[in-house]
Amino acid sequence: MRPGADSISNLSISDYHIHTPLCKHAEGDPKEFVSAAKSLGVPEICFTDHCPFPDGYDRPHRMEPDQFSLYREMTSDLCEVSGPHVLFGIEADYYEGCEAHLREWLPRQGFDLVLGSVHFIGNWGFDDPDQKGRWRSVDLKTAWREYFALLARLAMSSLFDVVAHLDLPKKFGHRLTDKEMIEMASPVLDLIAASGMGIELNTGGLRKPVNEIYPSALILGLAKERDIPICFGSDAHAPNEVGFGFADALVLARSAGYTESLLMRQRKRSFKPLPFISDNPPSHHRH
Repeated sequence: MRPGADSISNLSISDYHIHTPLCKHAEGDPKEFVSAAKSLGVPEICFTDHCPFPDGYDRPHRMEPDQFSLYREMTSDLCEVSGPHVLFGIEADYYEGCEAHLREWLPRQGFDLVLGSVHFIGNWGFDDPDQKGRWRSVDLKTAWREYFALLARLAMSSLFDVVAHLDLPKKFGHRLTDKEMIEMASPVLDLIAASGMGIELNTGGLRKPVNEIYPSALILGLAKERDIPICFGSDAHAPNEVGFGFADALVLARSAGYTESLLMRQRKRSFKPLPFISDNPPSHHRH
């Protein structure tokens, strides 16, 4: 079993967050991602590479605008490959000035899923390893408050289907107290619920210094109280990361009271029952 497989085989959970080398920080032929999913029994994957922006936003970490047609063609070709069902998606960042472009561009692309994410507070890529030193000079609560303000605007924009890695600023271990988190996250979760969006259980955090799924059990419990639906994403940047930690994510989802997950087609959602934990218990569970 590959590292991170966590007894995922036959869990039948879709992986809705997968990147390609076009983003400039992933590796592996996209066909290898499909093969990895097939070997694990993952029934469905969605490629959600980083959205290009014509204004050059975060250019080093996403495809160029003129590569988007290649991304579309590549994803379409993978639909013909035997194995899991392949969906066409995108991870689109929310930042100051993005709305005019996304409001016009996203509906024309025929996506199955649009993930919404925030990676920058102003000009600071707070989850970028090359910029993590800035955490030492900022006020922790102010940084989180600014992050949640951007997430609130993301939710109110009605541009996205699912919020990706909701508590991403914890990546390097910079956490709020539970009381502070409840205070800051609750209003944003209210907006997400009102918008009809979902959130993802992103297991990429298990591969980062924080060693925890995004979002935390605390936030996921708050989301369940608001009936915010969930999907699962490995945030795979290499084929061996497909489905990473999904058994752990299933335990987390079940412990929060979730019994079903999102299925997406052409940005329309339906629901699928979650497998029971006893069907395939994880080999370990990270807290």
